[in-house]
Amino acid sequence: MRMKTPSTFGFVGFGLIGGSIARNLRFIYPNAKIYAYDYHPTHTNPNLLLAKEEGTLTDIVSSFDGVFSSCDLIFLCAPVLRNIDYLKELKETMQKNCILTDVGSVKGNIHEAVSALGLEANFIGGHPMAGSEKTGYENSTRQLLENAFYILTPTQQTPAFTISYMEQLISDIGSIPVVLEPKQHDDIVAAISHVPHIIAASLVNLVKDSDDAQEHMHALAAGGFKDITRIASSSPVMWENICLTNATSISTCIDAYIAYLQRMKQGIKEKDSQFLTDFFQSSKDYRDSIPKKPIGVLKQNHTLHIAVDDKKGAIAIIATILASHDINLKNIGIEHNREETNGVLYIDFYTEEEKESAMEILNFHNYQIFS
Repeated sequence: MRMKTPSTFGFVGFGLIGGSIARNLRFIYPNAKIYAYDYHPTHTNPNLLLAKEEGTLTDIVSSFDGVFSSCDLIFLCAPVLRNIDYLKELKETMQKNCILTDVGSVKGNIHEAVSALGLEANFIGGHPMAGSEKTGYENSTRQLLENAFYILTPTQQTPAFTISYMEQLISDIGSIPVVLEPKQHDDIVAAISHVPHIIAASLVNLVKDSDDAQEHMHALAAGGFKDITRIASSSPVMWENICLTNATSISTCIDAYIAYLQRMKQGIKEKDSQFLTDFFQSSKDYRDSIPKKPIGVLKQNHTLHIAVDDKKGAIAIIATILASHDINLKNIGIEHNREETNGVLYIDFYTEEEKESAMEILNFHNYQIFS
């Protein structure tokens, strides 16, 4: 039976991503009931209190009994391993046709738990590929999810209408839905996100442990080293969690990466000029074929990220403002994979001076800017 249009939403975990989703739901469904779970019975969580005060949340609850049993759609936005624990509790209270989804960056383990609990007909995994170094509801925005890829991983028993509804909802909040199998998702993110973080952290620790007493490496580290290791500044706890929950895909990818390093080491040792040239040329060609936007581990220089509403003429207005001040734009576009960067629109400038001038001008015009 087809589920009615959801009018009651529940959130378990309510930080940056959960808050951004809830803000969008409140905009799309102004009369909807939106609840957030707080395990602490006194409800002193400042993020939840702020969300209720602003009207994003209808109420805060400390039990899955009651209002959560009437939810049409529940978002699991807690850490990955904690979400699995919550599944067991929700199974006892949620209504039969409730859609259950999550926002975690690893899908295999929660799908296994869903299968073991007999919740496959209710569940559809989710992973909005957006984020920020800032956390909490107070930093959430409706714009955070605009034009970002939002991965969906249905189970074998997820109804077709659930997939269609979630694709439409994701489109309505301004994101781009992409449907993948759980293992396919985990293999992809291991290669383009998880292992790059491990590599970045390893490089930083290599330099730290190899530095001399005067810390010359630390003092001189800049340019390429800082660009390629920027993501090593991410949350240690979050990445511990990711490594533990996506261990198989990450380990397979690390093995492949080690093989590349070994081949490279041999080529250098043997002074194999042709191999080295081909190796660097192949990587250059593939890297250059990636759309010109600052994603992954190689963030382009002189780039601003700008939070803008997804409205007609929004980009043209910004370009006109900058052109009126004789600022040249090297590249401009929309980011779709934004887990490590803020904003929706990105602009590349030719020089740091032009970037700084643009930042000052756009701040004057009340744009939210991230560099």
